[in-house]
Amino acid sequence: MRAVALFVHGVEAVVRLFGWIAAWTCVVLVGLVAGDVLMRYAFSVGAVWLQELQWHLISPIALFGMSYLLLMGEQVRVDVFYERFPAGLQRMIEVIGGLLLLLMGLYIAWLTLPWIAQSFARGEASPNPGGLPLRWLLKSLIPFGFVLLALQGLAHALRQTFALPTRGE
Repeated sequence: MRAVALFVHGVEAVVRLFGWIAAWTCVVLVGLVAGDVLMRYAFSVGAVWLQELQWHLISPIALFGMSYLLLMGEQVRVDVFYERFPAGLQRMIEVIGGLLLLLMGLYIAWLTLPWIAQSFARGEASPNPGGLPLRWLLKSLIPFGFVLLALQGLAHALRQTFALPTRGE
C-alpha cells in the first residue's frame, strides 16, 4: 500500500511540475503575442518565427495541461448524473475512467511515434521562409503529453481504488 501511495504521489508531483510549466508557458505566450502586436502595429515589423512560436507554445499548454486538469479534478464529467450516484458507484466510475485514460493515452502516444520518427528523419522544419526549424521536436510533445496523461490516469485510478487521501487531506 505504501508503494502504491509513493507511486501515486510521485506521478502527481511530476504532473504538478508540468502543470506549472504549462501555466508559465501561458504567461510567456501572452507576452509574445502582446510584443508581436506592438511590433506590428507600432513599428510595422513582424517575424514569421515569432508567429510560429506563438502557435507552437499552445501545444505544451494543452498537452501538459490535460493531465494537470485531471489531477486537480477539473476533468469533464456529467455532474448532473454523477453527483446523484452513490459514493461507491462514483468511485468505480473514477477508476474505470482512469484506466481508460491510461489505455487511450498509451495508444495515442504509440500511434504518434512513427510520425515523429519520419519528421526527424526528414529534418522537418517550417515550410515558411524565416520559420522555425526542428518541427519534430514540437511533435515529440504529443506522445510525451499523452504518456503523462496515461500516468495521471493510472494514478487517479489507484488513488480511487485504494482511497488514498490527497496531500491536503
